[in-house]
Amino acid sequence: MLDGQSEIRVLAFDIFGTTVDWYTGVTTQATEVARDRGVELDGGELASAWRDRYLPSMNKVRTGELPWTVLDELHRESLDGLLEERGVANAFDESARARLVRAWHRLPAWPDAVAGLAELREHYILAATSNGGFALLTNLVKAAGLPFDCIISAELARHYKPDPEVYLTVAALLDAPPAEVLMVACHNWDLGGARAAGLRTAFVERPLEKGPHGQADRPGEVAVDLSADSFTDLARKLADLRAGV
Repeated sequence: MLDGQSEIRVLAFDIFGTTVDWYTGVTTQATEVARDRGVELDGGELASAWRDRYLPSMNKVRTGELPWTVLDELHRESLDGLLEERGVANAFDESARARLVRAWHRLPAWPDAVAGLAELREHYILAATSNGGFALLTNLVKAAGLPFDCIISAELARHYKPDPEVYLTVAALLDAPPAEVLMVACHNWDLGGARAAGLRTAFVERPLEKGPHGQADRPGEVAVDLSADSFTDLARKLADLRAGV
């Protein structure tokens, strides 16, 4: 557990699900693209199925089955398979598929994200730390108006979380010992990877991360240094620790 004597200099934030609402963003854009193509498609179901292939697709890179491949390309491979399985592949040309892949570049921030980050930024270096490619994250952070100090994409490490190289790249690039970096995420697998790499960890609960019918990770399922229900709550708890409350 963190205490008032624990020096944290860097907060590394997961993005998909933790900082932005991928389910709503992808669902809305997929529905719009399908409508433009004259196709009946359940945007929410496609978004969920697409996200289900997120970790398995990256595991192909992590295990060496594939060489380093940026997330946009992995997303495209997954999308092609999903459209084929649903019998609508012929309705989506190259332009429509590219539009769908780029849906992940433009996702809405959770309501507390911008205000919480702004408050936290007064005391810490904030790094967007995601498996998204550098271009994807740059577009996403700009579109959502997220006040990060820097972007540290898995592309820079040429590894995907939860490989330790990603977390250690954050520490190395920001010249901070791993123990002075706090990984913030709503995913237990991410926090477990960060903890194994020597980082401190904070769980932020996002009950709707997987949509209204999905099962999001819950607090207390893995050991963490801090748990909060929003970025603003995280800011309050870190302020209390700095004050020795």
